[in-house]
Amino acid sequence: MPDLLTDGGIAALLAELGVVRTGHYALSSGAHSDTYLQCALALSSPGVALALGRALAGRVRDAGHEVDVVVSPALGGVLAGFAVAAALDRRFVFAERVEGAFALRRGQHLAPGERVLVVEDVVTTGGSASELAGLVRAQGATVAAVASIVDRSRGLPPEQRPAWRPISLYRVAPAVWAPSACPRCAAGDPLDRPGSRPAPG
Repeated sequence: MPDLLTDGGIAALLAELGVVRTGHYALSSGAHSDTYLQCALALSSPGVALALGRALAGRVRDAGHEVDVVVSPALGGVLAGFAVAAALDRRFVFAERVEGAFALRRGQHLAPGERVLVVEDVVTTGGSASELAGLVRAQGATVAAVASIVDRSRGLPPEQRPAWRPISLYRVAPAVWAPSACPRCAAGDPLDRPGSRPAPG
């Protein structure tokens, strides 16, 4: 396995596993892009998932964040969040969508005053992280930081980037277009919708 303590090692691993894909994709935000990140291909291997979790936890520690609990959105962020929580030796909870909004179910909870690390597999606009932040505050806890295996927000115009810049292992800046301005649509290229959450429209 490549050295996951370096940016080059992370890039080599994701390339080896086929995580970074190019084509014509509909993102969960509704935007279209020429790049899609399928982190499930990396997280499906327990050894790789735990190694990525250790590497990302190390970057969280290096950034000086104190964390009491890790929370992730189901479905895509669960494996990444669990791996980071295991590396930090912290409690892990996950949020599920109930009638379109994130909620903690199955007896899971956050305690008032807990410092929460939000972990996702991929962050683009940060919409899910922002929704989770609202849930965290509603429970009386605070968001210490947001972290992700991949940060692909740098391909967006500044006004569409996440409210929190995620701590990440790998950063990409793919082309992102509004559907009405998508050159791949204009060219008649088939649109792929690979995400677990249906894109608007």
